[in-house]
Amino acid sequence: MTGLERIRAAFHRQPVDRTPWVPFVGVHGGYLLDITATEYLKSADRLVEGIEKSIELYAPDGVPVAFDLQIEAEILGCKLNWSDDTPPAVISHPLTEGVALADLAIPAATDGRIPVVLDATRRLRAAHPDLALYGLITGPFTLALHLMGTDIFMKMFDKPEYVNEVMAFAAKVCNALSDYYIEAGCDIVAVVDPMTSQIGPDQFQQFVTAPATEVFEHIRTQGAMSSFFVCGHAEQNLKVMCDCKCDNVSVDENIPLTTIRDICLAQDVSFGGNMQLTAVLLLGSELDSQRNALDCLDIGGETGFILAPGCDLPYDTPAANLQAVTRIVVDKYEREKVAAMDVEENTGELLDMSQYGQSDKVVVDIITLDSEACAPCQYMVESVKDIMPEFEGIVEWREHKIKQRENLVFMSSLLVRNIPTICIDGQIRFVSRIPSRDELSEAIQKRILEKMRIRIRQEQGEVFVLCGAECEGDACKRLSEVVERVITELGADVKVTHITDPEHVRQFGVLPGQTPAIVTANYRLRSTKQVPEASVLREWIKDLM
Repeated sequence: MTGLERIRAAFHRQPVDRTPWVPFVGVHGGYLLDITATEYLKSADRLVEGIEKSIELYAPDGVPVAFDLQIEAEILGCKLNWSDDTPPAVISHPLTEGVALADLAIPAATDGRIPVVLDATRRLRAAHPDLALYGLITGPFTLALHLMGTDIFMKMFDKPEYVNEVMAFAAKVCNALSDYYIEAGCDIVAVVDPMTSQIGPDQFQQFVTAPATEVFEHIRTQGAMSSFFVCGHAEQNLKVMCDCKCDNVSVDENIPLTTIRDICLAQDVSFGGNMQLTAVLLLGSELDSQRNALDCLDIGGETGFILAPGCDLPYDTPAANLQAVTRIVVDKYEREKVAAMDVEENTGELLDMSQYGQSDKVVVDIITLDSEACAPCQYMVESVKDIMPEFEGIVEWREHKIKQRENLVFMSSLLVRNIPTICIDGQIRFVSRIPSRDELSEAIQKRILEKMRIRIRQEQGEVFVLCGAECEGDACKRLSEVVERVITELGADVKVTHITDPEHVRQFGVLPGQTPAIVTANYRLRSTKQVPEASVLREWIKDLM
C-alpha cells in the first residue's frame, strides 16, 4: 500500500498492511534546514525543502504542508509576535479593539501567507502523488478566540448570540481555506481547534457543534477527508467532537489513547496520536521514542489508528528519535527486539516540594508546553499576566516550559499530569482550563488569606505575668494593666497568662522574692507531616538556647 492508500483505509476503518505514520512536521522543518521558524513559515521554497527533508528522513505516510494556526488570524487583523523556534503567537484581538465583525472579510486565496502554503502544496503534490498531504486550518473556536481574546469566555455567558455570530463567520473562513487547500492537492483537511479543550460538552454543543459540523460536511462535499485536532485535557469533549461528523480525531498525550480509541471506534470515527512530544521525542532517547511508539501501536490496534505525535513537533526535536520511530513502524523485527528488551525506567530524581510555597509572596506557576507555540498555553499565561497588577508586590508568577528538562522535573515534582496547568504555591488549581479573571483573582486572594492566617499562627506569642505571695500592694495588678495597654496600643495578637501558683512560678526559673515578673514566649510552627533532619532540628533548638 502507498502512504495515501494506507491513511485512506485507516480513516475508513478498513484493513491496512501496517499502521500509518504521520510525523507532524511544522517548524521542525526549519530546524532540519538550519533556518529560523520565521524564515521557514514565510517561504514556499523553504516549506518544500523542509517537508522533502522530513520525507527523506522519516518515510512518513502523510505530512502537513504547514502547521501554523495564525495564518487566518494575521489576515483578519491580529498582530503576531514572530519567533526563531516556534510558530508566531497572536498578540492582538481586533474584535476587542474597535473592529466590528461586519468589517471582517473572508480571506481570499491571494491574501497573506495563503499563497505560500498553496504554492508549497502544489509542488509537493506533484512530487509525491502517493503521499497523504494534510492542509491545516484554524478551527472555528480557536479562530474566534484569536479575534476576541479571552473576552470570549465572558461573552459566552453575557452575549451568547454574538459569540455564535463570530463562530458562524469563523466557519465560513474554515470553508474557504478548505477549498483552497483541497484545490491545491491536499487529501485531508485538519481542523485544528486546541482552544476547545477549555470548555465543557455543554458549551461545546452550544457554540462549536453547529459550525464545526458545517465545516466537516463542506470538506466531505469537496471529496476530501477530515480530521479534528485538539490538544490539552479535552477528554470530556471527545464524544461531542465525534458527533461533528469528522472522519478522524487526533489528540495529544493529555488524553489516554485507550479512551480515544474506545470512544471513536464506537462512533465509527478513526483516531490518531498520541506520542509524547517533550518528555520522549524532544528530551528522550531513541529507545525512549521507540518504546513510546510501541506502546501506542499496541493500544491503537490495527483498525482506524494513525500513529502521530500529540501535536506539531518541537523545533529542535532530534531527527534520530523520529527515525527510530520510523524503524518501529516499518520493521517487525525492530518491534519485537524493543518489546523484548528489559529496560529500567529512568524517571529522574524529583524535587522535594514539601516546603514549597512558604515564602512571603504567593507564587503562581504555569506549567506549559510553550506559551509561544501552544495556543491554550499562551492564553493561560496571558490570563495570569493580565491580573498581576492587582497583586503587585504580593504575588509573583513563573512560566515553566516543559521543553526544558529541568521544567519537566518541576512538573513531575508538583504531580502535574496535564498541560497547561496553573499551580498556586505548589497546589494544582486550574488544569487545562483558562480561568476567568474573577476565578483566578478569587483563588489568589484565598491563598493570600490562608498565608496570613498561617503566618499569624506561626508567629503567635504569649506573655506570662508571674505573681507570688510576696508581691507588695497592687504591683501585680499595675503590671497587668501596663501589659494590656501596650498590647492594645500595638494591636498585637499576644495572649496574656497570669500565674500565681508558687510551684508553677518556680518552673519559669523565678525564685521566691523575685515577683512580680514577666516571661515572654514566641511560638513558631516549624514543620508538619514530616520528620525533619537532625541538622535542621539542631538549628531550631539552638535558637531556643
